[in-house]
Amino acid sequence: MERHGRFWQAALQRSEEALEVGALVPLTTEVMAGRGMEPFVLRRLLSRTPKHLRAGGPRPNPFLPWEPSLQVDSLGEDHVLLLNKFPVQPGHLLVITQQWQPQGGWLQPTDWGAVAQVLADTGGLWFFNSCAAAGASQPHRHLQLLPRKAGSVSCPLAPHLLAQLAGEQSRWPWCYSLGRRLLPPVVAGRQKPSRHDVAQELNQLYREHAAHLGLGDPAGDPQPRHPYNLLFDDDWFLMVRREREHCAGFSLNALGFAGYLLATTGSDLKWLEQHGPWRLLQEVATPSSDSVVSRLR
Repeated sequence: MERHGRFWQAALQRSEEALEVGALVPLTTEVMAGRGMEPFVLRRLLSRTPKHLRAGGPRPNPFLPWEPSLQVDSLGEDHVLLLNKFPVQPGHLLVITQQWQPQGGWLQPTDWGAVAQVLADTGGLWFFNSCAAAGASQPHRHLQLLPRKAGSVSCPLAPHLLAQLAGEQSRWPWCYSLGRRLLPPVVAGRQKPSRHDVAQELNQLYREHAAHLGLGDPAGDPQPRHPYNLLFDDDWFLMVRREREHCAGFSLNALGFAGYLLATTGSDLKWLEQHGPWRLLQEVATPSSDSVVSRLR
């Protein structure tokens, strides 16, 4: 059984409509070539820096209420699917809670249920920034999806992550937890997993990886003990414990650990050329000599 990308197509259609009324503000960027950048993709921001990337960030909550012209669909009673107002890629999607829930709190089974509803139809690179120190621009809970076509590579570092899981790549020198997805949404020759099963799988992985990284447990900790980034696609699940949000003028969120970097007016490109993108990630992640690579089946 294949996914049809209905949400993705709806997002592209909604994007055209939102552009017409000025609700969508795509960011203009250019890819920069540089020595030692591979496999990272480095883009330079050509547009005016949006509020969410400026120091301090915006004060109003843009999700209460959200802009109706950015809504793609509703996801049950608790969540809604929106367009990212400032996308680099067309069709960049957000899964947000309809009522206030803190970005810095634990992700809940209901959040994973909303993700599973989208996953059943549209795949790609999912990511979550737990708080400002992990690159979150808004305090209202939102997970993000960059849709991808079936069979395509989700992000530049995906091959490195799969190679680590296969024991063919050395571990990264910072605190992270990496594992395989237990229930890929599409399994050849088998019945497609239910949304309930996928939501349970993701919640299980989330709690196991959080425990590995010393983030605590939702049953005993009111909120995670440390900032973190979360990324996953159909094949792997990654959590990175964070120490700080920026280095050398680069603002780093989860996409940095996917292999995407964005240079703005304050970014020190000479530093990046001298030290390289891997060092940039190392500077913002929590140091560790005992990273966890979980081979979950």
